[in-house]
Amino acid sequence: MTSSRTVLIVSDHTGLTAETTARALLAHFPDQPLRYVQRSFVSTLALAREVTREVAALAERGERPLIFTTITEAAVLRELEAAPARLFDLLGPGLTALEEEFGVNAARSVGRYHDMHDQTSYLARMDALDFALATDDGVGDKQYGLSDVILVGVSRAGKTPTSLFLALQHGVRASNYPLAEDDFERESLPRPLEAHRAKLHGLTIDPRRLHAIRTQRKAGSRYASLEQCEHEVRRAERLFSRVGIPVRDTTSASVEEIAAGILAQVRRG
Repeated sequence: MTSSRTVLIVSDHTGLTAETTARALLAHFPDQPLRYVQRSFVSTLALAREVTREVAALAERGERPLIFTTITEAAVLRELEAAPARLFDLLGPGLTALEEEFGVNAARSVGRYHDMHDQTSYLARMDALDFALATDDGVGDKQYGLSDVILVGVSRAGKTPTSLFLALQHGVRASNYPLAEDDFERESLPRPLEAHRAKLHGLTIDPRRLHAIRTQRKAGSRYASLEQCEHEVRRAERLFSRVGIPVRDTTSASVEEIAAGILAQVRRG
């Protein structure tokens, strides 16, 4: 079995920018086994040396790690560049090109991307995250009037990770509602959803994939049986078709792809 290659995400702040970019680039190499490691708030030489020692230990075992970094402090960056790894400076080339274009030097200060100018966006995303957690899995349905989107589907179809991603990355107030056995007995939408049809987005999944996911959670149960998975998915899809709400298949889609599709639908609507 091929061992995973370590991908170190090194940032002088939270590392969200570096990780998002690194994952977007590495997604083009799906057959490469990778292990992601976050090293956030590396803003001093001492902390950078801890990272280089970690890389050296991996190199001694025959590994050549990948480092993706948004570090802008020159001395800290030089320390990382000396490590026995392949380093990708995610900001450097872009900042240099912009300096040439504008004819001025960039303000290469620690955490610049996360300064006060994006506090409004940050607070909006945190508010959306709190809302998503408060209305997760059918809880807090009385707050659906405040939702931007409501994800509907059977248990384990990807509703929770998608709603959290929409909140954290896009500031979207996303709720989710799990379809249960008694919901399938109705010819119309479940009562908590009736007044919010325009906000609804259905998620479906291949029953065999659902069976595999549920088996990891409750092996041998009726809940995880292929028969039950097929029954629930068929009934859910029938409901989506009957009430006319948009549907996305989560079987082989990443949470980013699912969220992007929902956002595109929202913007069109």
